[in-house]
Amino acid sequence: MKYKLFGKNIATDCSYCEHADLTGSTPVCTKGKAIRDGKCRSFSYDPLQRVPASVSLSGSFTAEDFKL
Repeated sequence: MKYKLFGKNIATDCSYCEHADLTGSTPVCTKGKAIRDGKCRSFSYDPLQRVPASVSLSGSFTAEDFKL
C-alpha cells in the first residue's frame, strides 16, 4: 500500500503543481489548463516545489537560553 507524503487532502494550488512553470511572478500551467470550481484535472502534487511557511519565534531569548 502506497501512502501519500502529506495525506490525501492536498488543496489544489498551481504554485506546487508538477505542471506549473514558475519562471514568472505567477505560475502558468504548461498544459494550458485552468482551475474551475477549485479543481484542476491536471493537478499533480510536487512536494519539491512547495515552499514551507516560515516560523517566527516569539519572545526574547538570550545566549544563556541555548547553552547546555
